[in-house]
Amino acid sequence: MNLLRNVRAWHRPLLVNAAFMAVVMVVSAVGLIVDDRTLLGESVWLKPLKFGFAFTLYGLTLAWLLAKLRKGRRFGWWTGLAHAVFSVADIAVITAAAALGTFSHFNVSTGSFNTLVQAVFSYGVPPILLSNVLVAILVLRQRTGDRALNVAIRAGVLLATAGMLVIAFLGPFMDPAPRTALNAAGENVELLGGHGIGGDGHGMAVTNWNADGGDVRIPHFVGLHGIHVLLLLTLALGALAARRAWLRDEKVRARLMTTAAFAHTGLFGVVAWQAARGQSLIHPDTATWTALAAIATLTAVATLVIRAVSLRRLAR
Repeated sequence: MNLLRNVRAWHRPLLVNAAFMAVVMVVSAVGLIVDDRTLLGESVWLKPLKFGFAFTLYGLTLAWLLAKLRKGRRFGWWTGLAHAVFSVADIAVITAAAALGTFSHFNVSTGSFNTLVQAVFSYGVPPILLSNVLVAILVLRQRTGDRALNVAIRAGVLLATAGMLVIAFLGPFMDPAPRTALNAAGENVELLGGHGIGGDGHGMAVTNWNADGGDVRIPHFVGLHGIHVLLLLTLALGALAARRAWLRDEKVRARLMTTAAFAHTGLFGVVAWQAARGQSLIHPDTATWTALAAIATLTAVATLVIRAVSLRRLAR
């Protein structure tokens, strides 16, 4: 009952948004089973399924986060409403394109439906990005939980915003070459641009990320879901604190969360750098391995130092 009461206090338009996205997920999952049409070798329903999952998760996170604001709550409510409305429009046209068996992104054909889709992207995506920037500013101006949770929220919102912006920053590296591809009906569709940087565009299983070159969707994914990783880690530390005395100090957990935030930011930076160099996620070179090893080493050392200092204080 307490959980239900708490959820009811969350941002309601974003809860409705998350419910819509969940319906998109269910419809898309059914489509994967009963509809054998494909686009570029994958089910026409895979894209709306992935978008529905991501937006369900992120919508619920924003709904919870905006309910925790102490300052600027009214402004935050309207910001959340804008995100809810424009993201529903965005996913609605992606799902409609899937149902029609055609491409939504990078489609430059002149049909009336595609004109509508591209108009929604052109006018709908910037408000989604702007709303996240404004939420980030609101969060940075206030404390929204205990120290560990506050670190997770602040770093997570910044990472999510960076994950959205990275596509724009890496845009100049993407291949702008025009091409044609077959839609689900076997008709040629004109496409311009893509997420890949180098390679022949061969995609990985499930994600369809570029397996032969760089792909801006990888840092986008890592940044966007950084907040979920950090929030889950905060919950894990809180649960472990009941069994580990050295974790019961709020300051200690906050230091560990700061370390985790830097580690995830480092990972985001590495995969963005990897994508910009046209390098596949699954084929890292020595420089990438070295950067990842450095991040892992620094994270491990910082964690051990924090633990040692905490244990020393407990022993006094």
